Amino acid sequence: MEIKSILLVEDDFLNRRLTKKILLENKYHVLEAKNYIEAIQILKKEKIILAILDIHLGEGEQDGISLGQEIHAKYRTPFIYLTAYDNTEIINKAVMTAPYSYLTKPFKNIDLIASVEIAIQQSKNSEIKIPTILVKDIDYTVELPTNTINYIESDGNYLLFYTDKKIYKSRATIKQMMDLLPQDTFIQTHRAFIVNTQKIEKFNIKSIVIKNTIIPVSKKYIDNIDVVFK
Repeated sequence: MEIKSILLVEDDFLNRRLTKKILLENKYHVLEAKNYIEAIQILKKEKIILAILDIHLGEGEQDGISLGQEIHAKYRTPFIYLTAYDNTEIINKAVMTAPYSYLTKPFKNIDLIASVEIAIQQSKNSEIKIPTILVKDIDYTVELPTNTINYIESDGNYLLFYTDKKIYKSRATIKQMMDLLPQDTFIQTHRAFIVNTQKIEKFNIKSIVIKNTIIPVSKKYIDNIDVVFK
């Protein structure tokens, strides 16, 4: 029998215990995390059919929306938000990360299980989605499919995303973006550059060419090229 593992990310012990009890009573296997870091460690190691994320994960911690954005972009695991927040600003921010559902506390047991089962079924029925990254298109936030990105360049406090059609922008670091992008497609070649390996036209030990643009390869990251093209 296939184990149906659900990742429950909740910093409050009592709320975590209550939610876990409901899930166990409905024959789900529950993996628990108290914060963002613990959740990512589990996602890297375990097969998860659904994640349940509390938005507030403790003072000074990365919140559940940041975790939801990374799950959406990198792990392709369906997730729902379970939180006490019910204001419009938080809801709009959460919706941008494409959750399968959003439940506010206190919740009824039947509502939780219904949301879980609907999310799992929708995930099974949907086609494999191309991961996306949230970026700025002038004054608007848009979802940029990662397969349209040719390369990414650091520009001060921002990253520039080069596609065939236009250049997008995001306030982030190279390291933060590497944590979000699919690791089987994107590699860092330089302190200021990330490239989509599927877009590489030619390369040597010093540079890569994508769309007639020469992108530097530093000694620190030459092994990334070797791994991809062995």
